[in-house]
Amino acid sequence: MPAYRAEKTLKKTYADIPNDLKIKKNIIVVDDASDDTTVEVARKLGLKVIRHKKNKGYGGNQKTCYKEALKLGADIVVMLHPDYQYDASLIKELIRPIEDGWLDIMLGNRIRSRAEALEGGMPKYKYFSNRLLTILENIVLGLNLGEYHTGYRAFSSKVLRSLPLNEFSNNFVFDQEILVSAAFSGFRIGEIPVPVRYFSDSSSINFTRSMRYGVETLWTLIRYIKSKMLSEKDKIFDL
Repeated sequence: MPAYRAEKTLKKTYADIPNDLKIKKNIIVVDDASDDTTVEVARKLGLKVIRHKKNKGYGGNQKTCYKEALKLGADIVVMLHPDYQYDASLIKELIRPIEDGWLDIMLGNRIRSRAEALEGGMPKYKYFSNRLLTILENIVLGLNLGEYHTGYRAFSSKVLRSLPLNEFSNNFVFDQEILVSAAFSGFRIGEIPVPVRYFSDSSSINFTRSMRYGVETLWTLIRYIKSKMLSEKDKIFDL
């Protein structure tokens, strides 16, 4: 769980994890220098806690999460935001295709329908920018995914050991760089529909950061095209 100011939602998120998956030593909370009681809440739950002394950003937080999970010998790593936005009870469904060996990465698609996404509280500007970027990504990558921008993901350990995680951004575009790099390398990506909750205590980037994220996503696609079609070397595709 990449955590930042999650004191009000971490316990609820943990409670929804299926009981047979609540092996506390295998649940890692990486706190990105929060100024609240996130660390204390996680420790009271008995979870493994790692705290950054300085804020490393969303991507930097994920890097620590994945590296620590690999140290524990994980075969499959689930990234779940501790802000109670995503339904943790669906973890088994999320990881099953990876367990069965026919996919390498699974995403929780928040957009089963427009009405459902908007009724769930997704801001309209996020919905329409999500749709546009997803269409472009499908065209460029040759895939047919419903959403690339979810924060609910599962990876096989092979993916995380193979991709150049340290070369990816420490900011929000990390989410796109890891998927585009995985697609470049031929890893198989799938998805399941998941409900999502938007409320005052759930995390969300603001409009300005969303715009920057969109531009950086487009630049990541350009880098992919240059590397794939023009054979230009790029560090985020260098296995």
